[in-house]
Amino acid sequence: MKLYLKKLNLMILLFSGLTAAAQDKTYQIKSPDQSLSVTFGLRRTGTLFYSVNRNNVVVLEQSKLGLIRQDADFTRNLKLISASNITVTSDQYELLTAKRKLNKYTANKQEFHLSNAAGAKLDVIFQVSNDGVAFRYYFPEKSAVVKKITLEATSYNFAENAKGWLQPMSDAQTGFEHSNPSYEENYQQGIAVGKPSPIRAGWVYPALFQAGDSWVLITESAPERNYCYTRLNALSPNGEYSIGFPQGPEVFAAGAALNPESELPWYTPWRIIGVGSLKTIVESTLGTDLAKPALKMDASFIKPGKSAWSWVLLKDDSTVFNVQKRFIDYAADMKWDYCLVDAEWDKKIGYEKIAELAAYATKKDIGLILWYNSAGPWNTVPFSPRNMLLTKESRVNEFSKLEKMGVKGVKIDFFGGDGQSFVQYYQDILQDAADHHILVNFHGATLPRGLQRTYPNLMTMESIKGMEFRTFLQATEDMQPVHCTTIPFTRNVYDPMDYTPMVLYKIPNIKRSTTNGFELALPVLFLSGIQHLAETPEGMSHVPSYVKEMLKTLPGNWDDVRFIDGFPGKRVVIARRSGSRWFVAGINGEKEDKELTLDLSFINSTGKMITDGAQDLSFVQSDVTPSRNTLVKVKAAGGFVIVFE
Repeated sequence: MKLYLKKLNLMILLFSGLTAAAQDKTYQIKSPDQSLSVTFGLRRTGTLFYSVNRNNVVVLEQSKLGLIRQDADFTRNLKLISASNITVTSDQYELLTAKRKLNKYTANKQEFHLSNAAGAKLDVIFQVSNDGVAFRYYFPEKSAVVKKITLEATSYNFAENAKGWLQPMSDAQTGFEHSNPSYEENYQQGIAVGKPSPIRAGWVYPALFQAGDSWVLITESAPERNYCYTRLNALSPNGEYSIGFPQGPEVFAAGAALNPESELPWYTPWRIIGVGSLKTIVESTLGTDLAKPALKMDASFIKPGKSAWSWVLLKDDSTVFNVQKRFIDYAADMKWDYCLVDAEWDKKIGYEKIAELAAYATKKDIGLILWYNSAGPWNTVPFSPRNMLLTKESRVNEFSKLEKMGVKGVKIDFFGGDGQSFVQYYQDILQDAADHHILVNFHGATLPRGLQRTYPNLMTMESIKGMEFRTFLQATEDMQPVHCTTIPFTRNVYDPMDYTPMVLYKIPNIKRSTTNGFELALPVLFLSGIQHLAETPEGMSHVPSYVKEMLKTLPGNWDDVRFIDGFPGKRVVIARRSGSRWFVAGINGEKEDKELTLDLSFINSTGKMITDGAQDLSFVQSDVTPSRNTLVKVKAAGGFVIVFE
């Protein structure tokens, strides 16, 4: 009997050991404030997973990790070699095109060292901060042979009751003169996760989700030069979204790199998951916290500011010498910093007269910005100057001319996609522009993804269905109240955005859907290193002097931000500080008047509020004393700006 019991105990021990060996290996990394936790796991089948909790509630369910290279599979049969200790990583940096000038980042970091069945090595690196989760992959081995990634298995798995605020990704080579993708589709509002994208290319970043009491914003950091830009795939079965690569035509030239390829060692971009309340999301800087630090350059020429722009309301006929000279005078009168001259200037004005305009602008302390067509074989847009920036030789030649003329910046339009060769093209332009003290604005372009931190001369990028689309179709104009109250929670959270806001009078051939208070709030709500303002001298002549004065003193960059109130597609109120002055701006995206109760107790000075008057296209000004319960009435599709000195 004793021998039997001894054998039974031995069998139980052996079975317990086998069971324990068969269990998943898991590790937990928490944020510094302990509110967020990530579980990283290796299943007994050799597959990787992770999940995210906030305040002990699941935000992301078990989601996939891993990649496949042409020469190696890192999605299965993986073994954990070792896991590092959890360490603290921190960073501090200044950025003039962000919601804060001074930015600080602190996170807990852990690295997991793995190998596949053939012994090839892969690291997975996690960093968890108070406002979100970031992770990336690293191939630590050395190889001069170029490796190619064919699939990234990364996914984001939401509970089926979660909702999304998502913009479809346009198919390559569609749209105006085959100029897509340009991140210019309409957002879908509060849709059930799992709903397929209406366009096969998928969904763009940042993608916003509501998961119970938590909000999640998914994006990525800019790769250096050895990865493509990605998106979320069109299909998300049961609420699980996966990483998608660009479509075939999204390359700089035939045979150029589309999907990721590089020698080893090789870091992939950071996958970024902002997590928290709406306040956490709006105030977060994760998108630049994880970006590569600024490259060494002479930064003396980098100056944020505001710009006049004739084309958006006056169109092609305005690109002539006399009109542009008048807009330079207008910018000077408004105490702005720049004037943008749009397409066809090389034909309608010419280089010699542009040099004359640039000299005139310099005397007025206004910087001239000139438009260029990026193309290239990837679009059929005929507007010029075209094909001037395709090679280093031609870029250096062109930028040298501009620098000699005193031109301060370029707006480059109609890019062709997100393939790795386009990632390289963007950065080639930025580097050559920096060498010649040229500021850059990319239009018809991809999402910045923190690129503005690496290249501080990148002032802004469009990547949004902006003001110009309102001038084309009434249906687009009618969507603006909802559209504009979505953008501060999505596209504009981490990156500067050239929406080109603010019409205070009339849009030719279009019936305005928003009030003047709404429009006046947009340049405060929307972040852009250079804020190109749509209103013309004629339109500005219809507004009261106190509105003009507010626009003359509107800061070009910000020191701090506070989220006050809002919900995507319905309303948003944000406070921004420059020096000792606070600007509080709000808009109503719905069709009913609202009375908002705002906590402005962090401000200790009285202010002046500009909001909508009783008549259409009118304003009224009043005094505001901030408190914990500051009442503000906002008209349907209306808005306000309060300036606290």
